[in-house]
Amino acid sequence: QVQLVESGGGLVQAGGSLRLSCAASGRTFNSYYMGWFRQAPGKEREFVATISWSGTSTTIEDSVKGRFTISRDNADRNTGYLQMNSLKPEDTARYYCAAQYGSMYEQGSTQQSDYGYWGPGTQVTVSS
Repeated sequence: QVQLVESGGGLVQAGGSLRLSCAASGRTFNSYYMGWFRQAPGKEREFVATISWSGTSTTIEDSVKGRFTISRDNADRNTGYLQMNSLKPEDTARYYCAAQYGSMYEQGSTQQSDYGYWGPGTQVTVSS
């Protein structure tokens, strides 16, 4: 199994930036892709971004494309990041890191149901 812990959330003004981190531990010797999802109050959890184990394949949700970037540490594949720039109040949500075993170059899924491992989440609040 893989255990995930997110960090880096907080309160930021609109237009500001945050970088979320996701640290994986446990059975991490097998390759897995990582994803970020978010859930705003009263809304369903939604896809934000995903990255392959190799880091060569990424998918970004349209509403955050150009503002958010997903990456993995080159030296330590067990750490992932979500760089969020030009934040908007509508980005306010709890952000979750997720992982699922897959091949090294397998493109991550945009579907929550494809992920078997989840972190507890970190809150991001963007004030106007």
